[in-house]
Amino acid sequence: MLDCKKTPKVNNLKILVVDDHALVREGLCQLLKGIIPGQITEVLQAATCARAFELAHFNADLDLVLLDYQLPDMSGLAALEVFGKRHPELPVVILSGAANPSVVQHARELGAAGFVTKSGQSDTLLATLRKVLDGEIFHPSNFSPLCESAYDVPIKTKTPPALSSRQQDVMGLMMGGLTNRQIGERLSVSAETVKFHVSSILRTFGARSRTEAVLEARRWGYDQSSSRGA
Repeated sequence: MLDCKKTPKVNNLKILVVDDHALVREGLCQLLKGIIPGQITEVLQAATCARAFELAHFNADLDLVLLDYQLPDMSGLAALEVFGKRHPELPVVILSGAANPSVVQHARELGAAGFVTKSGQSDTLLATLRKVLDGEIFHPSNFSPLCESAYDVPIKTKTPPALSSRQQDVMGLMMGGLTNRQIGERLSVSAETVKFHVSSILRTFGARSRTEAVLEARRWGYDQSSSRGA
């Protein structure tokens, strides 16, 4: 079911909200309309994980998933793991009633791009989602945002992971904070093609999310200029 439907426009966003409470979904739908001022945002809604997986499968141009921690057919963390396996290039933010440290840590380990609480302010939620869309990883204040220092470990080999010329184009644009949709528009390729390249890049760097891949690429010396389309 597609809600908050608007006339398609270049560079519009598409976000999937997964929550079993209709009022919460509707409220988020209205809130997310203004996530990027002047930019159209489509919001897909799912009350169950099964429906969320179906929508993700048929919408390769999704830019973000906002996933409730407690759902009727599967826990949010279990769903996060499924999303990570099926759509590793897609950032997922966990939405929870409270920021339990062990849950936050587990979400981080499973590749969550962010963790926000329902008790927070609307402006805080939007700011967090904007950071995630820009390629950052954000968790509650008692857990510092993940940055390059988290990957400050010895490099075992002197040869950086090899990327094809097209993968370098995609990598450079990823490092510039562009979404899959924006990368496709910049390179004049389909969302499915971008998804294929991003997935290949993640496998090359051994990353569980596009954000981790960006951090790994920086650690190996790649930068935004790697892209001929940047």
